[in-house]
Amino acid sequence: MAQNSEVYVIARKPESSNPVIVEGFPGVGLVGNIAGQQVIDELDMQYLGAVNSRHFPPVAVLMEGQVTMPIRIYESPKNELIVVVSDIPIPPGISYTVSKTLVDWAKSVNAREIISIAGMPIIGAEHTVFGAATTEEGLKNIRNEVEIFQMGTISGIAGSIMTECFVRNLPAIGLLGSTRGQNPDPLAAAAVISVLNNLYNLSIDTEKLVKQAEQIELEMQKLAEAVKETIDDEDTPKYVPMYG
Repeated sequence: MAQNSEVYVIARKPESSNPVIVEGFPGVGLVGNIAGQQVIDELDMQYLGAVNSRHFPPVAVLMEGQVTMPIRIYESPKNELIVVVSDIPIPPGISYTVSKTLVDWAKSVNAREIISIAGMPIIGAEHTVFGAATTEEGLKNIRNEVEIFQMGTISGIAGSIMTECFVRNLPAIGLLGSTRGQNPDPLAAAAVISVLNNLYNLSIDTEKLVKQAEQIELEMQKLAEAVKETIDDEDTPKYVPMYG
């Protein structure tokens, strides 16, 4: 268990000896958690554990009637891949603590790289994927797959994780799927997954996201609204990112 007084990880030891960790938290277009869940489903990943905190919204997530944790960790030993996916927003006041806890845990399992997925609002653009990295080598690796994010900020938990990785010398890459607004955007998530396929020699199918985009958008919107109502009722700080 990796923990501090505010946030803790409860997870069994992964089988992967040197994994890539992909994180997908809610943000603009819900790109991170849509992409993360699709990777988990397509690779039939194993449940590894969860992240918990008394500061998280008071919700229980149901999957086919069964209660599960809002922030979950999955593993595919075959692909040396771990995915951290969240169905709840992270209050800004604890973004640093969540980021530090996750990076502590990533180092404890000998992660070789972290991939932070988020959304980036672009008006009238195609579904482009923008990229950033904490190292020159990382930029070199993604340069042919993304449009390099030259200047700006990545806010919210995605930006906090990237900063923590930079400070801690853990290589990290940010993949920002362009989206046209705040509504869930499965097509932006599909574009990010295509980049992941190319970078890590994966074969994750994005056809479902494309064909069922409207249905997925509606389901994710309902979940986001339900969580927002709970947060509003509890008078918890709201998560309103610029990019992320």
